[in-house]
Amino acid sequence: MSKTDKSYEAKNAWLEMEDVEKEEVFKFNKEYGTFLEENKTEREFTSGSVEMLEQEGFKRIDEVDSLQAGDKVFAVNRDRQLIAAVIGEKDLKEGLRIVAAHMDSPRIDLKPNPLYEDGGLAYFGTHYYGGIKKFQWVTIPLALRGLVIKEDGTKIEISIGEKEDDPVFYISDILPHLGKKQREKKMSEAINAQHLNLIVGSIPLDDEDEENGNDKIKSAVIKHLENEYDINGEDLVSADLQIVPAAGVRDVGFDRALLGGYGHDDRVCSYTGLKALLDTNQPEYTAVTVLVDKEEIGSMGTTGMQSRFFENVVAKITSKYYKDYSELDLREILEKSSSLSGDVNAAYDSNFSEVFDKRNAAFINKGVVLTKYTGARGKAGSSEATAEFMAQVRSLLNKAGVIWQVAELGKVDEGGGGTIAQFLANYNMDVVDAGPAVLAMHSPYEVVGKIDVYNTYLAYLTFLEN
Repeated sequence: MSKTDKSYEAKNAWLEMEDVEKEEVFKFNKEYGTFLEENKTEREFTSGSVEMLEQEGFKRIDEVDSLQAGDKVFAVNRDRQLIAAVIGEKDLKEGLRIVAAHMDSPRIDLKPNPLYEDGGLAYFGTHYYGGIKKFQWVTIPLALRGLVIKEDGTKIEISIGEKEDDPVFYISDILPHLGKKQREKKMSEAINAQHLNLIVGSIPLDDEDEENGNDKIKSAVIKHLENEYDINGEDLVSADLQIVPAAGVRDVGFDRALLGGYGHDDRVCSYTGLKALLDTNQPEYTAVTVLVDKEEIGSMGTTGMQSRFFENVVAKITSKYYKDYSELDLREILEKSSSLSGDVNAAYDSNFSEVFDKRNAAFINKGVVLTKYTGARGKAGSSEATAEFMAQVRSLLNKAGVIWQVAELGKVDEGGGGTIAQFLANYNMDVVDAGPAVLAMHSPYEVVGKIDVYNTYLAYLTFLEN
C-alpha cells in the first residue's frame, strides 16, 4: 500500500520479506512437508501432534491437579481430536485466544463389508468421504492407511503403498476406445461412485477347500491378511482404513516456492496452529489450539467441532484453574474468548478465472487469507466476522509485520463452502477464518505457497501471544 493511496491492496509476500526470513520460510515448509507426508489420516496426525506436544513438556489434562500461568496441557478424544493449551498471564475469565482447524481431508473409505471378487480380481468396495471430484481418483497410485481393531480389542496398524518397495492400490477407468458413452456424460456423472472399487488382488488360492467356493481370489486376500497382519475377514467390519494418494510431498516450480501434496486442506492450518502454540511464550491470554475431525462432512459426531468435547476440555481447564468452579464460569470464559478458525481459501486460478471475483479472490504468495464470511449464495450457512473483530485482527497482524490478504470464496452464486467458524461463533465468541490459499482444493494433490504457509503460522502465533 503506497503512502498516498490508503486503499487495500494485497502484496506479493516474497517482495516484502528479508533474505533471512526467506530462508526460514523454506526451513519451516520442509518440516511441514515431512509431517504432512508421514501423517495422512486424522489418527496419524493426532499421534504425531501428541509426540510434538510431549517433547515440549505438555502434559495430559487428566494428569494435573491444578493449573496456573505457564502450564501446558492437552487432551485427546478417540485419537481423532486434540485440544492443547498454554495457560496465560491474565485470569481465565478474561477469555481464551483460540486457533481451531480440522485434520480430516477428502478421501475414499472402505465400506463396512468391503471385500469381494468379480471378473478375476479381488476388490475393496468403497464410499467416498467429503467433496471430491470422483474422476480425479481413478488410475492413480493409492495407499491404504489406518488400523483394524480385532474382536479382543487388539489394534493392528496398516500403512501400505508409501514405501518404495510397497505395492500400491488402484481404481480403474474405462479405456478411451470404449468410452464413447462416458464422454457424453456430464463430468460429475462420468465416474459412478459405486465404481470406485479398489483392486487389491488377482492370484487365486491354490487349494481344494470347498469352503472357499468359487471366490478363490477373495480367499487368497483373506489368507494374506491373516498371514501378514493376523486379520481375518470379519475383522474388516471394525476397521478404520482410508484410501489416500500414494504420492509424497514435493516442491513445485523451478524456484521451489510452492509445495504440492495431499491434505493441505486442512492439515496446513492444523500444523501451523500446532506449531504456533508450541512456540507461544508467556501468552497474555490462555492460548488454545483445537484440532478436530469430520469438518468435511458437517462437523458431526463425537470427534467433530459440534461434539461437546471442546467445552468439556475447557470445563476441565476451568475446574483445575479455580478452586470453586461453576457452569457460569465456563460460559463467561467462552463468551469472552475469540478465535481464528484455521481454514484454507481457494487460490485464484487464471485457467478458471470465470468463477473468481479477481478483486476479492485469494492469491498464492500474498500471505495468510482473512475470510470475513463463507457460506453460499446469500451467505447461507456462514459465520460472518464483525467489523470490530476484523479491525482488531488486522491491527495485530500489521503491528507484527504479518503479510495478509482478504478474500471470499469465488463469485456470488458460483458455489461456496463452510468452516468450523460457525460452531465457535455459537459460543458468542468473535471468530474469523484465516489460512493460506490453495490451488486445486479437494483434489488428490493440492498446492500451496510456502510463504503463505509461513505467514499463516506467524498470524496464529501473533494471535495466540496477544
